[in-house]
Amino acid sequence: MGSASNLSELESQIRQQHSKLSKRLQQVAHYVLENPNSIAFDTVAVIAKAADVPPSTLIRFANAFNYSGFNELKQIFRQHLVDETTSYTQRAKLVKALSDDHPRETPLDILHEFANENSQAMLQLAQQTSPEKLQQALDILASADNIYLIGQRRSFSVASYFTYALRHLECRAFLIDGLGGMYEEQLSMVGANDAVVSISFSPYAQETVNLNKLASKAGAKQIMITDSLVSPLAEYSDVCFVVKEAKVDAFRSQSASLCLVQSIAVALAFKQGSTPEEYVLPNR
Repeated sequence: MGSASNLSELESQIRQQHSKLSKRLQQVAHYVLENPNSIAFDTVAVIAKAADVPPSTLIRFANAFNYSGFNELKQIFRQHLVDETTSYTQRAKLVKALSDDHPRETPLDILHEFANENSQAMLQLAQQTSPEKLQQALDILASADNIYLIGQRRSFSVASYFTYALRHLECRAFLIDGLGGMYEEQLSMVGANDAVVSISFSPYAQETVNLNKLASKAGAKQIMITDSLVSPLAEYSDVCFVVKEAKVDAFRSQSASLCLVQSIAVALAFKQGSTPEEYVLPNR
């Protein structure tokens, strides 16, 4: 078991391992699950006093879940708190309030860090993506009568680009945008010969999860792009791609996800027999 990369993973690990923990560590587990804001904001000394354990027990708790120390575990709670803050202005203020060092200030500093982090994320995507999953995804898309694409909030741009690319391959691709709140109505005709592609990252869009359930009942094949195998999307997937996007402070990129869907679209073009020249997308 590796260390969790987000709060959903950590909470799942704590619940799974709870019965195996000592009584002291179970005491910490209860406090951690019930007081996430305390973990994010308070010092180790304050948390230890509130949980009624020695500070060393907090360190042992973090080590039990493969963190090097309790401060590393705290970052998971801090990141979740920031992710839940939708306003970029408020998010930036929260990052400064939580930061233990001086955040980068100049636009060039931010550009350099995003470029570096995106580079690492792209390398990880190339190294860790299963060729079998890629082939399975291609087979599903190639044989589908209709392809429905779902992506809410920050995932919307990835879903809309994928729809655009699939349309240029003359696929019957439909973006579920929920215009007028008609999410289920837009997916009401989905059937067993169709494919659904869903993109969602923590905190997961409930609209996307609800549509996954609907597609599952209809028997449609489902391709998921998400950030964890304990994502609620994974439960309904036939193929699940776990993508770790670059992150600078509270702000996550989309470069790896866009790279993945573009690669799948181009691979599908070759599978259908298109030449590279035929696939070139117009400048729009």
